[in-house]
Amino acid sequence: MPALDPRPLTGEPVSLDLLNTRWMSDGVRQDLLTGPEGLRTWLVSNGLDRRFPADAAALEHLLLAREALAVAVDDPGGAAGVEGVNAVLGQGRIRATLTPEGPGEVAEFDDPSWGAAWTAARDYLDLLRTAPDRIRGCAHGACILHFFDTSRNGTRRWCSMAACGNRAKASRHYARTRAG
Repeated sequence: MPALDPRPLTGEPVSLDLLNTRWMSDGVRQDLLTGPEGLRTWLVSNGLDRRFPADAAALEHLLLAREALAVAVDDPGGAAGVEGVNAVLGQGRIRATLTPEGPGEVAEFDDPSWGAAWTAARDYLDLLRTAPDRIRGCAHGACILHFFDTSRNGTRRWCSMAACGNRAKASRHYARTRAG
């Protein structure tokens, strides 16, 4: 059984959740994906543990996808990000199907160890189709987390109001009281 997920922000769409496998804690960068246990934790957190392997090849492919997504999110439309995400997407394909419930799709991979990485890259395309302007990095200067802004008016700035948002408000308050 994998350990509890130690990350401060979970539950984001799978592409951004993959980016959030790196975070800052007391000024030190943390990384969930340093080995098979972290990979299993991430797969379980995203409901992918029954579909995809948690082996060394899957971890290597997931790390490649994370780097490609980081470049794509930091420089939307940039050649390096496009190329990196496309390289991951090239490892799988969608097969259209007809099921008793109606039309469907099935993801297929020549190598199943690409499954989780491909799923994260495909999710990024879905976010771009939905609302690319709502893919955000936390506004706190020391935070490296990402989120998909689902707020009604689209003005979310922080990964968490309880953590980064509160720190920013406390810093502003401290600055005001010091200046006064």
